[in-house]
Amino acid sequence: MDPAIGYTAIALVTLATALIGFFAVRLSRTTSDFYVASRTVRPWWNASAIGGEYLSAASVLGIAGLILLEGAYGLWFPIGYAAGYLMLLLLVAAPLRRSGAYTLPDFTGARLASRRVRGLTTALVIIIGWFYIVPQLQGAALAMTIATGLPPWTGAAAVALIVGLIVAAGGMRSITYVQAFQFWLKLTAVAVPAIAMLLVVSGRDLDAAAAEAFPAALGPLAADPLAVASLVLALLLGTLGLPHVLIRFTTNPDGAAARRTTLIVIVLLALFYVFPVIIGLLGRVHAADLAQPGTADGLALVLPGRLIEGPVGDVLTALVVAGAFGAFLSTSSGLVVALAGVISQQVAGGTVRGFRLAALGSTLVPLAVVLLIAPAGLAGSVGLVFAFTASTLSPVLVLAVWWRGLTARGAVAGMLTGALACALALALGLLLGPAGVADAQLPSTVVSLLTQPALLTVPLAVTATVVVSRWGGQRPPPGVDRMLARLHVPEPR
Repeated sequence: MDPAIGYTAIALVTLATALIGFFAVRLSRTTSDFYVASRTVRPWWNASAIGGEYLSAASVLGIAGLILLEGAYGLWFPIGYAAGYLMLLLLVAAPLRRSGAYTLPDFTGARLASRRVRGLTTALVIIIGWFYIVPQLQGAALAMTIATGLPPWTGAAAVALIVGLIVAAGGMRSITYVQAFQFWLKLTAVAVPAIAMLLVVSGRDLDAAAAEAFPAALGPLAADPLAVASLVLALLLGTLGLPHVLIRFTTNPDGAAARRTTLIVIVLLALFYVFPVIIGLLGRVHAADLAQPGTADGLALVLPGRLIEGPVGDVLTALVVAGAFGAFLSTSSGLVVALAGVISQQVAGGTVRGFRLAALGSTLVPLAVVLLIAPAGLAGSVGLVFAFTASTLSPVLVLAVWWRGLTARGAVAGMLTGALACALALALGLLLGPAGVADAQLPSTVVSLLTQPALLTVPLAVTATVVVSRWGGQRPPPGVDRMLARLHVPEPR
């Protein structure tokens, strides 16, 4: 790829992001604008913004790369990513909006009348947010290197700098406009090249190549059922606890708007995920040489130039580069908004100045991690964050919305149990798995559950929460019935 094309694509999407963001700064005048856009974002606009921040590096680049590497198993990721919003729709979208909370720690702290719960929720939100930002910066490093030839650190540093400045300047109001624009940019960036490549290969004889690219060993029945169940559970429940997703529902005018927003998001995500899957399937036929860890995530950036030569191929490649860079910016922006809100509420009294300082600081730790560690597969890395979220925040959030008997001690026990169990399982998976130094000869099912442990850790977390709430010597907080009524009674029209 001509580096000039890569520079142009990155410069254009960065310029558009900065202009939209700083234009919207003029609309951010109050503290409520910074935290929840004054709760005035309408469903279609909010759904576009949610799609913009949710479709991360794992979606734009990682899905295609995972299908290239693992065949049909990779299809479970887009299915789980989109279906997670069904869980949001059914369980938490409207109640969370009705709670009136700015952040997830605000909600859990108020629901359980406990500063300890609020503090632990804050710590988990920060950990989850940082580890979710890391794959975005790694994706930016990969895209920058492929598109321009510059060292990987330049892409990560550029995204961290741009995101920190835009979020600090305009908060949630500004980022809403940026993310809505970037959803449609990302959809165009994967849809147009995918359709163009399908048209190019449609007249070729692909029977022999397809038979070789899709052997029975990588078919839908080849994956371990328990491993698939664990992955799907992580993706379904993990979505419920993602701080940057949940905070967007607090920007809707009311609970009914939050539900409509969720329905629109499901449609938008289902449409989007068709195209990375197409790119991954085409890659298995036409770019089998890229099927290696560390290079497979670049498939969407490389394949258009291979299948369509000349200026048209260059333009399509530039479009994918722009969409990928938009993904890194929008998802990182949503995460930084969520982290800045939580940190500033906890340590700076919820002031605008505290929000701005927290936004700048929230980009530094993930950037340092990216500069110090080797990159992993984007979709796999995000999948681990989903597993951790599903094991910690999601059970407490669902029980807080739907179970009167939840206590502060139960919530703390559940979050700590889920966090420790998940961390231990992942550590053992790294040590004992195929890439581990020990490589113990364990059954493949055991290794799969250690590397994707939600099927083990989520039930443990739920059990600990319920048992300690029921028999831990503490009653539900005063006013719990009034709080639950607020969560579930529709607003008057």
